[in-house]
Amino acid sequence: MSMDYENLANKVLSGKTPNREEAHGIIGAPSTDLMSILNASFKIRKKYFDKFVQIHYLINAKSGICPEDCAYCSQSSVSDSEIEKYGLVDDETLLKGAQEAFEAGSRRYCIVISARGPNDYEIERLSTAVRQIKEKYDLSICCSLGLLNEEQASILKESGVDRLNHNLNTSKTFYKNICSTHTYEDRVETLKNARENGLELCSGVIFGQGESDEDIIDVCEELNKITPESIPVNFLNPIPGTPLENLTLMTPIKCLYLVALMRFYNPTSEIRIAGGREIQLKSLQPLSLLPANSIFVDGYLTTPGQASKDAHDMIRDMGFIPDVKGSSDSARKEVKVRI
Repeated sequence: MSMDYENLANKVLSGKTPNREEAHGIIGAPSTDLMSILNASFKIRKKYFDKFVQIHYLINAKSGICPEDCAYCSQSSVSDSEIEKYGLVDDETLLKGAQEAFEAGSRRYCIVISARGPNDYEIERLSTAVRQIKEKYDLSICCSLGLLNEEQASILKESGVDRLNHNLNTSKTFYKNICSTHTYEDRVETLKNARENGLELCSGVIFGQGESDEDIIDVCEELNKITPESIPVNFLNPIPGTPLENLTLMTPIKCLYLVALMRFYNPTSEIRIAGGREIQLKSLQPLSLLPANSIFVDGYLTTPGQASKDAHDMIRDMGFIPDVKGSSDSARKEVKVRI
Protein backbone atom coordinates (compact mmCIF):
# COMPACT_ATOMS: atom_id res chain seq x y z
CA MET A 1 0.00 0.00 0.00
CA SER A 2 1.41 3.38 -1.02
CA MET A 3 2.11 6.08 1.51
CA ASP A 4 0.08 9.26 1.66
CA TYR A 5 2.84 11.56 0.42
CA GLU A 6 0.71 14.70 0.52
CA ASN A 7 -0.05 14.02 4.15
CA LEU A 8 3.69 13.70 4.77
CA ALA A 9 4.23 17.07 3.06
CA ASN A 10 1.61 18.63 5.32
CA LYS A 11 3.37 17.08 8.32
CA VAL A 12 6.68 18.65 7.23
CA LEU A 13 5.02 22.02 6.62
CA SER A 14 3.64 21.89 10.16
CA GLY A 15 7.21 21.75 11.45
CA LYS A 16 7.68 18.03 11.95
CA THR A 17 10.42 15.78 10.56
CA PRO A 18 9.83 12.50 8.70
CA ASN A 19 10.41 9.36 10.72
CA ARG A 20 12.62 6.55 9.47
CA GLU A 21 9.68 4.41 8.38
CA GLU A 22 8.42 7.23 6.16
CA ALA A 23 11.91 7.77 4.78
CA HIS A 24 12.21 4.08 3.89
CA GLY A 25 8.80 4.35 2.24
CA ILE A 26 10.07 7.05 -0.12
CA ILE A 27 13.39 5.35 -0.91
CA GLY A 28 11.69 2.04 -1.68
CA ALA A 29 8.58 3.39 -3.39
CA PRO A 30 7.46 1.82 -6.68
CA SER A 31 8.05 3.78 -9.87
CA THR A 32 4.31 4.37 -10.17
CA ASP A 33 4.55 6.66 -7.12
CA LEU A 34 7.04 8.99 -8.81
CA MET A 35 4.74 11.91 -9.57
CA SER A 36 2.94 11.63 -6.23
CA ILE A 37 6.27 11.93 -4.40
CA LEU A 38 7.49 14.78 -6.57
CA ASN A 39 4.22 16.69 -6.29
CA ALA A 40 4.33 16.36 -2.49
CA SER A 41 7.93 17.56 -2.38
CA PHE A 42 7.01 20.48 -4.64
CA LYS A 43 4.32 21.53 -2.19
CA ILE A 44 7.09 22.11 0.36
CA ARG A 45 9.47 23.70 -2.14
CA LYS A 46 6.73 26.05 -3.39
CA LYS A 47 6.05 27.46 0.08
CA TYR A 48 9.65 28.51 0.65
CA PHE A 49 11.03 29.16 -2.84
CA ASP A 50 8.05 29.73 -5.17
CA LYS A 51 9.02 28.81 -8.73
CA PHE A 52 12.46 30.40 -8.64
CA VAL A 53 15.61 28.41 -9.45
CA GLN A 54 18.97 29.71 -8.31
CA ILE A 55 21.92 29.23 -10.66
CA HIS A 56 25.42 28.56 -9.36
CA TYR A 57 28.73 28.66 -11.19
CA LEU A 58 32.01 27.24 -9.91
CA ILE A 59 35.69 27.49 -10.70
CA ASN A 60 38.33 24.86 -9.97
CA ALA A 61 40.90 27.31 -8.61
CA LYS A 62 43.50 24.67 -7.68
CA SER A 63 43.37 21.29 -9.33
CA GLY A 64 44.63 17.79 -8.63
CA ILE A 65 47.05 18.61 -5.84
CA CYS A 66 45.38 16.97 -2.86
CA PRO A 67 46.86 14.59 -0.24
CA GLU A 68 43.46 13.21 0.80
CA ASP A 69 42.24 9.79 -0.35
CA CYS A 70 38.53 10.45 -0.98
CA ALA A 71 37.48 7.51 -3.15
CA TYR A 72 35.03 9.43 -5.34
CA CYS A 73 37.40 12.24 -6.31
CA SER A 74 39.52 12.47 -9.45
CA GLN A 75 41.81 14.95 -7.67
CA SER A 76 42.64 12.70 -4.70
CA SER A 77 45.99 11.12 -3.91
CA VAL A 78 44.66 7.67 -4.85
CA SER A 79 43.27 8.71 -8.24
CA ASP A 80 44.91 7.89 -11.57
CA SER A 81 42.42 10.02 -13.50
CA GLU A 82 43.79 12.03 -16.38
CA ILE A 83 43.06 15.55 -15.19
CA GLU A 84 44.78 18.89 -15.40
CA LYS A 85 46.89 19.71 -12.34
CA TYR A 86 47.86 23.24 -11.27
CA GLY A 87 48.36 25.42 -8.23
CA LEU A 88 46.15 28.29 -7.11
CA VAL A 89 45.20 30.38 -10.15
CA ASP A 90 45.97 34.09 -10.32
CA ASP A 91 43.55 36.91 -9.51
CA GLU A 92 42.90 37.58 -13.19
CA THR A 93 41.63 34.03 -13.68
CA LEU A 94 39.41 34.26 -10.61
CA LEU A 95 37.97 37.55 -11.87
CA LYS A 96 37.39 36.06 -15.32
CA GLY A 97 35.47 33.22 -13.68
CA ALA A 98 33.37 35.76 -11.79
CA GLN A 99 32.55 37.50 -15.06
CA GLU A 100 31.50 34.17 -16.58
CA ALA A 101 29.33 33.46 -13.54
CA PHE A 102 27.69 36.87 -13.86
CA GLU A 103 27.06 36.36 -17.59
CA ALA A 104 25.58 32.90 -16.90
CA GLY A 105 22.94 34.51 -14.70
CA SER A 106 24.45 33.11 -11.52
CA ARG A 107 23.77 34.71 -8.18
CA ARG A 108 26.61 32.80 -6.55
CA TYR A 109 30.22 32.17 -7.55
CA CYS A 110 31.81 29.10 -5.99
CA ILE A 111 35.60 29.03 -5.62
CA VAL A 112 37.01 25.54 -5.04
CA ILE A 113 40.53 24.31 -4.33
CA SER A 114 41.84 20.76 -4.02
CA ALA A 115 43.55 20.51 -0.64
CA ARG A 116 43.29 19.07 2.84
CA GLY A 117 42.87 22.69 3.80
CA PRO A 118 44.16 26.10 2.72
CA ASN A 119 47.48 27.51 3.88
CA ASP A 120 47.95 31.11 5.01
CA TYR A 121 49.15 32.25 1.58
CA GLU A 122 46.05 30.80 -0.11
CA ILE A 123 43.74 32.41 2.44
CA GLU A 124 45.41 35.79 1.82
CA ARG A 125 45.27 35.42 -1.96
CA LEU A 126 41.65 34.33 -1.99
CA SER A 127 40.63 37.13 0.40
CA THR A 128 42.19 39.71 -1.89
CA ALA A 129 40.45 38.26 -4.95
CA VAL A 130 37.09 38.08 -3.19
CA ARG A 131 37.24 41.78 -2.36
CA GLN A 132 37.84 42.58 -6.03
CA ILE A 133 35.02 40.29 -7.18
CA LYS A 134 32.60 41.83 -4.71
CA GLU A 135 33.46 45.33 -5.84
CA LYS A 136 33.14 44.56 -9.55
CA TYR A 137 30.29 42.02 -9.75
CA ASP A 138 28.60 42.00 -6.33
CA LEU A 139 28.19 38.21 -6.51
CA SER A 140 27.56 36.05 -3.49
CA ILE A 141 30.76 34.08 -2.85
CA CYS A 142 30.97 30.49 -1.64
CA CYS A 143 34.37 28.91 -0.99
CA SER A 144 35.16 25.19 -0.81
CA LEU A 145 38.67 24.91 0.61
CA GLY A 146 38.81 21.71 2.65
CA LEU A 147 39.22 21.67 6.42
CA LEU A 148 39.11 25.13 7.96
CA ASN A 149 39.98 26.46 11.40
CA GLU A 150 38.27 29.34 13.22
CA GLU A 151 40.90 31.96 12.35
CA GLN A 152 40.72 31.13 8.64
CA ALA A 153 36.93 31.25 8.71
CA SER A 154 37.05 34.67 10.36
CA ILE A 155 39.46 36.06 7.74
CA LEU A 156 37.28 34.78 4.90
CA LYS A 157 34.16 36.29 6.42
CA GLU A 158 35.89 39.65 6.84
CA SER A 159 37.01 39.62 3.19
CA GLY A 160 33.44 39.22 1.96
CA VAL A 161 32.98 35.47 1.62
CA ASP A 162 29.33 34.69 2.26
CA ARG A 163 29.24 30.93 2.48
CA LEU A 164 31.48 27.93 3.06
CA ASN A 165 30.95 24.65 1.26
CA HIS A 166 32.03 21.52 3.08
CA ASN A 167 29.95 18.45 2.31
CA LEU A 168 29.25 15.67 4.77
CA ASN A 169 29.15 13.44 1.66
CA THR A 170 27.66 10.42 3.45
CA SER A 171 26.76 9.10 6.88
CA LYS A 172 29.11 8.99 9.85
CA THR A 173 29.00 5.19 9.77
CA PHE A 174 29.84 4.86 6.06
CA TYR A 175 32.42 7.64 5.93
CA LYS A 176 35.38 5.36 6.66
CA ASN A 177 34.60 3.52 3.42
CA ILE A 178 35.27 6.58 1.28
CA CYS A 179 38.06 8.39 3.14
CA SER A 180 40.75 7.49 5.68
CA THR A 181 42.91 10.63 5.74
CA HIS A 182 40.39 12.68 7.69
CA THR A 183 37.24 11.87 9.63
CA TYR A 184 33.57 12.67 9.50
CA GLU A 185 34.08 14.56 12.76
CA ASP A 186 36.72 16.74 11.05
CA ARG A 187 34.10 17.79 8.55
CA VAL A 188 31.54 18.60 11.21
CA GLU A 189 34.18 20.66 13.05
CA THR A 190 34.86 22.70 9.91
CA LEU A 191 31.16 23.47 9.56
CA LYS A 192 31.07 24.52 13.21
CA ASN A 193 34.05 26.85 12.72
CA ALA A 194 32.36 28.44 9.72
CA ARG A 195 29.02 28.92 11.44
CA GLU A 196 30.56 30.40 14.58
CA ASN A 197 32.39 32.99 12.48
CA GLY A 198 29.32 34.19 10.63
CA LEU A 199 29.59 32.20 7.39
CA GLU A 200 26.53 30.58 5.89
CA LEU A 201 26.81 26.83 5.39
CA CYS A 202 26.67 24.82 2.18
CA SER A 203 26.87 21.12 3.02
CA GLY A 204 25.45 18.16 1.17
CA VAL A 205 25.90 14.62 -0.02
CA ILE A 206 27.09 12.32 -2.75
CA PHE A 207 24.56 9.56 -3.31
CA GLY A 208 25.47 6.34 -5.09
CA GLN A 209 28.78 5.50 -3.40
CA GLY A 210 27.61 2.09 -2.23
CA GLU A 211 25.91 3.37 0.91
CA SER A 212 22.87 1.63 2.41
CA ASP A 213 19.38 3.06 2.79
CA GLU A 214 20.16 3.50 6.49
CA ASP A 215 23.19 5.61 5.59
CA ILE A 216 21.04 7.76 3.30
CA ILE A 217 18.54 8.42 6.08
CA ASP A 218 21.31 9.04 8.62
CA VAL A 219 22.88 11.82 6.55
CA CYS A 220 19.48 13.36 5.80
CA GLU A 221 18.80 13.46 9.54
CA GLU A 222 22.21 14.95 10.27
CA LEU A 223 21.73 17.71 7.70
CA ASN A 224 18.33 18.39 9.23
CA LYS A 225 20.09 19.02 12.56
CA ILE A 226 22.81 21.23 11.04
CA THR A 227 20.30 23.08 8.82
CA PRO A 228 22.70 24.41 6.16
CA GLU A 229 21.48 27.33 4.11
CA SER A 230 22.34 25.25 1.03
CA ILE A 231 22.44 21.48 0.41
CA PRO A 232 24.06 20.27 -2.80
CA VAL A 233 22.81 16.82 -3.78
CA ASN A 234 25.51 15.14 -5.85
CA PHE A 235 25.24 11.77 -7.54
CA LEU A 236 28.39 9.73 -7.97
CA ASN A 237 30.06 10.19 -11.33
CA PRO A 238 32.25 7.04 -11.40
CA ILE A 239 35.26 8.69 -13.02
CA PRO A 240 37.85 6.33 -14.54
CA GLY A 241 40.96 6.18 -12.39
CA THR A 242 39.12 6.58 -9.08
CA PRO A 243 38.48 3.71 -6.62
CA LEU A 244 34.73 3.96 -7.30
CA GLU A 245 35.03 3.86 -11.11
CA ASN A 246 33.22 0.50 -11.41
CA LEU A 247 30.15 1.29 -9.31
CA THR A 248 26.81 0.92 -11.08
CA LEU A 249 24.70 4.01 -11.65
CA MET A 250 21.43 4.35 -9.80
CA THR A 251 18.19 4.61 -11.76
CA PRO A 252 16.98 8.14 -12.53
CA ILE A 253 13.82 7.47 -10.51
CA LYS A 254 15.87 6.43 -7.46
CA CYS A 255 17.83 9.67 -7.80
CA LEU A 256 14.63 11.69 -7.88
CA TYR A 257 13.34 9.90 -4.79
CA LEU A 258 16.53 10.84 -2.94
CA VAL A 259 16.25 14.52 -3.92
CA ALA A 260 12.63 14.50 -2.76
CA LEU A 261 13.66 12.83 0.50
CA MET A 262 16.21 15.58 1.10
CA ARG A 263 13.44 18.17 0.61
CA PHE A 264 11.18 16.39 3.11
CA TYR A 265 13.98 16.49 5.67
CA ASN A 266 15.14 20.02 4.86
CA PRO A 267 12.14 22.13 3.86
CA THR A 268 13.74 25.57 4.25
CA SER A 269 17.21 24.87 2.82
CA GLU A 270 18.19 25.63 -0.74
CA ILE A 271 18.60 22.21 -2.36
CA ARG A 272 20.87 22.15 -5.38
CA ILE A 273 21.13 19.46 -8.05
CA ALA A 274 24.86 19.21 -8.37
CA GLY A 275 27.60 16.88 -9.66
CA GLY A 276 26.59 13.79 -11.61
CA ARG A 277 23.05 14.98 -12.36
CA GLU A 278 23.58 14.82 -16.10
CA ILE A 279 24.70 11.17 -16.14
CA GLN A 280 22.47 9.82 -13.35
CA LEU A 281 19.19 11.69 -13.90
CA LYS A 282 19.52 11.52 -17.69
CA SER A 283 16.30 12.55 -19.44
CA LEU A 284 14.51 13.04 -16.10
CA GLN A 285 16.68 16.00 -15.09
CA PRO A 286 13.86 18.57 -15.46
CA LEU A 287 11.75 16.74 -12.87
CA SER A 288 14.43 17.36 -10.25
CA LEU A 289 13.29 20.99 -10.16
CA LEU A 290 10.10 19.95 -8.39
CA PRO A 291 11.93 19.24 -5.10
CA ALA A 292 15.12 21.23 -5.79
CA ASN A 293 15.43 24.98 -6.30
CA SER A 294 19.04 25.36 -7.42
CA ILE A 295 21.45 23.97 -10.03
CA PHE A 296 25.06 24.20 -11.14
CA VAL A 297 25.73 25.21 -14.74
CA ASP A 298 28.64 24.94 -17.17
CA GLY A 299 30.42 22.02 -15.55
CA TYR A 300 32.01 20.91 -12.31
CA LEU A 301 35.57 20.55 -11.08
CA THR A 302 37.01 18.07 -13.58
CA THR A 303 33.90 17.01 -15.50
CA PRO A 304 31.65 18.84 -17.98
CA GLY A 305 28.05 19.74 -17.22
CA GLN A 306 24.94 21.30 -18.70
CA ALA A 307 25.57 24.57 -20.52
CA SER A 308 24.04 27.64 -18.90
CA LYS A 309 21.79 28.34 -21.91
CA ASP A 310 20.42 24.79 -21.84
CA ALA A 311 19.87 25.07 -18.10
CA HIS A 312 17.92 28.32 -18.52
CA ASP A 313 15.83 26.67 -21.26
CA MET A 314 15.15 23.64 -19.04
CA ILE A 315 14.07 25.87 -16.16
CA ARG A 316 11.67 27.86 -18.34
CA ASP A 317 10.36 24.75 -20.12
CA MET A 318 9.31 23.41 -16.71
CA GLY A 319 7.44 26.62 -15.95
CA PHE A 320 10.04 27.81 -13.45
CA ILE A 321 11.89 31.11 -13.34
CA PRO A 322 15.69 31.56 -13.30
CA ASP A 323 16.49 33.52 -10.14
CA VAL A 324 19.13 35.61 -11.85
CA LYS A 325 21.09 38.50 -10.47
CA GLY A 326 18.85 41.54 -10.53
CA SER A 327 15.51 39.74 -10.10
CA SER A 328 13.27 42.43 -8.66
CA ASP A 329 11.09 42.17 -5.57
CA SER A 330 8.10 43.20 -7.69
CA ALA A 331 8.71 40.25 -10.05
CA ARG A 332 8.83 37.91 -7.06
CA LYS A 333 5.57 39.31 -5.69
CA GLU A 334 3.95 38.88 -9.10
CA VAL A 335 4.99 35.23 -9.21
CA LYS A 336 3.60 34.62 -5.72
CA VAL A 337 0.24 35.94 -6.88
CA ARG A 338 0.20 33.80 -10.03
CA ILE A 339 1.23 30.49 -8.48
